[in-house]
Amino acid sequence: MRAERNGTSLGDGGRKILEAAEGLFADRGFEAVSMQAIAHAAGVCKANIYHYFPDKNALYLAVLRSASENLRALLQEAMETNGSVPEILHQFARGHLQALLDRPRWVRLVWREILEKGAPRSRELAEQGFGELFGTLVRLIERGQRCGELRSGFDPALAATLLIAGNVFFFQHQDVLRHYPAVTCVDAPETFARALVNLLLLGIGSSP
Repeated sequence: MRAERNGTSLGDGGRKILEAAEGLFADRGFEAVSMQAIAHAAGVCKANIYHYFPDKNALYLAVLRSASENLRALLQEAMETNGSVPEILHQFARGHLQALLDRPRWVRLVWREILEKGAPRSRELAEQGFGELFGTLVRLIERGQRCGELRSGFDPALAATLLIAGNVFFFQHQDVLRHYPAVTCVDAPETFARALVNLLLLGIGSSP
């Protein structure tokens, strides 16, 4: 029985199809891209695509799932270091921001689909693993609260949201930030990610 597979088991042919689809979906949007165009960009015949994916929507969801698996692997890798929760947050923030910078067309794809399709695409994003990634990050922060490495009394989901949102903002506006004299880390994303986590950990109030 034919079914789409995850990016780790597709083989070279399947990965080429995923990469071609990601680029075309990002540049043109889901509706404007044909399976024939994807086949041409991947250097395969259209029938080969259906060997891996039953239809275009399944291919699109596989692109999203592949991206979410990469991000989840970053968080898992950070957690397996057995460092403190603040150390894990620092490592994940650096890896997450670098992943965004390394795959700009994937980020364009996500934002294009959310803006054009709204709630249905947002739900699909959550279901394809991004919700699981976010939930793991929230549970990590909760663990830090329980063991006393982070203070209690704040919303872990809000902290996770701010961490991810800060990285996404940096990615989206890096070229604009370059023209703000007060911003000194625009060409040092690792420095930005570390400062972002430090700000979340310490806050900006004058009292501890």
